This record gives sequence, structure tokens and C-alpha cells, in this order.
Amino acid sequence: MKILVADDSRVMRQIVIRTLRQAGYDDHDIVEAEDGRDAYDKVRSESPDLVLSDWNMPNMTGLECLQALRGSGSSVPFGFVTSEGSAEMREKAADAGALFLIAKPFTEETFRENLEGVLA
Repeated sequence: MKILVADDSRVMRQIVIRTLRQAGYDDHDIVEAEDGRDAYDKVRSESPDLVLSDWNMPNMTGLECLQALRGSGSSVPFGFVTSEGSAEMREKAADAGALFLIAKPFTEETFRENLEGVLA
């Protein structure tokens, strides 16, 4: 399976990837995107099985990316890994079609809890 990790911080992308591997998802192909626009384009070109996206990014936010994907007919599983996890953000994420929102700081257990059932 293929996972797309979108975050404007290269360091944060590496932390998310490392946490995925620690959570036991070390046999998946990882594709990186540096912002929402790049993530949108890579969903089209790479056909990932899951998108893990930051919320706040330049050019296109994670929420805008998700809305654009759903507007174009894409149903790729999509979750947020972001620094904020307010009830309002969780509601916006769910309304846009996100499966989950993981707030930082996170652990490999948090990843397992949210990805179980999404990645078999």
C-alpha cells in the first residue's frame, strides 16, 4: 500500500514517517508532498491508499486539498496530522470527509488507533 504524507515541514514529514514505521506500518510505500497543492497533484499521479496531511500549509491548506479532492470525485482515505485538534477543527475535518484528525504530539499508539481498519 502507498501512503502520501503532506506537510510543509520536511522535519515533520520525517517525524510522521518515523512514527508510521514505529506503529508497524513499515512495509508501505511512502510518498511526500510539501503542501496541499503538491498533495492534490500527487494523489492524481501516485494513487495513494491513504493521505496523512497537515492542516496549515502554504499554497493550499490540507482542508482545501481535501475539499478539492472530494470535489473532483476522489474518495481516497484522508486523515489530518496537525498541531491543533479543537472540536471546531475536528467538525470541519469530518464534514469535509476526513476519517480522523490526529493532534500533535502523537505516538505510535495514536497512529495505530486511527489507522486500524484504514490500512489492512
